[in-house]
Amino acid sequence: MSDDAVLFDARPDGIAVLTLNRPDTRNCLAEDVRDGLFTAWERFERDPALRVAVLTGAGRTFCAGGDLKEMVASGMGVPPRDMFPLPYDTIELTKPTIAAVNGPAFAGGWMIAQACDLCVAASTATFAVTEVKVGRSSPWAAPLIHMIPQRVMMEILLTGKPIDARRAYEIGLVNRLAEPEQLLETALDLARDILAGAPLSVRAARETVMLATEMGRSAALQAARHAATPCYESADAQEGPRAFAEKRRPEWTGR
Repeated sequence: MSDDAVLFDARPDGIAVLTLNRPDTRNCLAEDVRDGLFTAWERFERDPALRVAVLTGAGRTFCAGGDLKEMVASGMGVPPRDMFPLPYDTIELTKPTIAAVNGPAFAGGWMIAQACDLCVAASTATFAVTEVKVGRSSPWAAPLIHMIPQRVMMEILLTGKPIDARRAYEIGLVNRLAEPEQLLETALDLARDILAGAPLSVRAARETVMLATEMGRSAALQAARHAATPCYESADAQEGPRAFAEKRRPEWTGR
């Protein structure tokens, strides 16, 4: 395995697999891992052949969170706004992302899993927002209110206690569960389900979800109609119905 802090596998089927590659430090978000993630996400976004990304971890841990030793050594107060490479936040992405959580996802590990669009978890995975245990805070967790019930979120943040993969699935944090040996393949299957759709339709669908999350009903409807226009006006919008009528698989061009 490469010594790179983050491995990047550009698959020929249009899926990029990003792997946090510091198992000896439980894939904590040390500077080399942060730099590697910034580079990997930007590479994924720039490559038109790549349409979906899967983020996972090497070893038995997805990500143990921030580097506490670094925080002590630097006397870190409020982390710089651009310190962590978060999809759709400090990293501009227009494509879907999937977190494949292979083990503990604590603090910053939860943060980067939460930032992805979808989440697949191994049955042995655990999740925790542990900041209250070390005197830190988790403002990045605010969007959780759109994912899980308020009182569940309150307990998770106030106690810092982990939840297991089954509980994460029950509350809606996780989309699919898998046995550890099937985790990556399950995430890839989900990515393939996305790849089967027309690229512009997928992009419009993702934008619709985010608009609906961030706006009131009327404003979201208006904004979503605007976001859908390039999809409706594309060649793929004609190819899809044509392929259905001809009983064949559509040939998407993304135009």
